[in-house]
Amino acid sequence: MSAIDALATELAKLPGIGRKTAMRLTYHLLKQPGDQSKRLAEALITLADRVRPCSRCFNLTEDELCSICRDERRDRGIICVVEEASDIGAIERTAEFRGVYHVLGGRLSPLDGIGPEDLTIPQLVDRGATGDVREVLVATNPSLEGEATALYVQRQLAPYRLSVTRIARGLPVGGDLEYADGVTIAQAISARREMR
Repeated sequence: MSAIDALATELAKLPGIGRKTAMRLTYHLLKQPGDQSKRLAEALITLADRVRPCSRCFNLTEDELCSICRDERRDRGIICVVEEASDIGAIERTAEFRGVYHVLGGRLSPLDGIGPEDLTIPQLVDRGATGDVREVLVATNPSLEGEATALYVQRQLAPYRLSVTRIARGLPVGGDLEYADGVTIAQAISARREMR
């Protein structure tokens, strides 16, 4: 496989990038000065070497704990559960939520072979079992898999003395948090409800 095809193949693996777009990006990079492509390659290597999950909430960080977990002003009594680290940015842009987060690392999807053991649900349960948490706000996407994941999380936390809430509808069914506008997410957080 040629170097051009190899790069286009890797770029086509990115979300939203098809084969034609990958080829356009490859040829664009070839037109740029060589040092620009090298800087891009170095940035990707640095990203792979430095970024890792936060040891507490599984957000992405370059440190042991992410900036949100280190922030003493955050309310540690409320944990917002999201599917992916990218969902945190969408919620943070609303400036409505002042608690902390827990990233599951995906959602339950038996058809894709993703079960509870593939997510960080046991670590969430451990956090909820400490007695320091009063509310867990489940902010999984309003898809079939997201709803199944929310129900599973609620059942796992049921033995503990804490409130399990779910973001309110307002996000379109089948939509992803990272693509929703701030007003929609803010309304969904403000109108969250108890899970039963």
